[in-house]
Amino acid sequence: MTQTQEPRQAQHSVGELVGQATEQLSQLVRQEVALAKEELAEKGRRAGRGGGMIGAAGAVAYAGLLALAATAAAALSLTLPVWAAALIVTAVLFLAAALLAARGRAQLRRAAPPTPEEAFGSVRADVEEIRERAHR
Repeated sequence: MTQTQEPRQAQHSVGELVGQATEQLSQLVRQEVALAKEELAEKGRRAGRGGGMIGAAGAVAYAGLLALAATAAAALSLTLPVWAAALIVTAVLFLAAALLAARGRAQLRRAAPPTPEEAFGSVRADVEEIRERAHR
């Protein structure tokens, strides 16, 4: 009588399973840290752009103030067409300053709060997955 044995699946020891779990968890943590770094870097870039735009708005507003002073001087010393032209230039400069300030403010709002929200969400999902698998 010949007996055929079914091939047994490779059984891993508890130590091997713990080692694999530790390695996978370590890799997962490294990936989450990398995601958090990238997210914070992106928010930092947005904050930098927003701050730069607000700085540019301040510079343009200062130029507008100087132009307004020139407009007032032109209005006092010359006829209507000259000061009217200078007033139009002043209005355009202030409009540009307002647009830059609004865009800069929007960039700063998009950068806040400076927390890696996507990475936190991903970590929460990973923890839930680990908990579910641990209960099986």
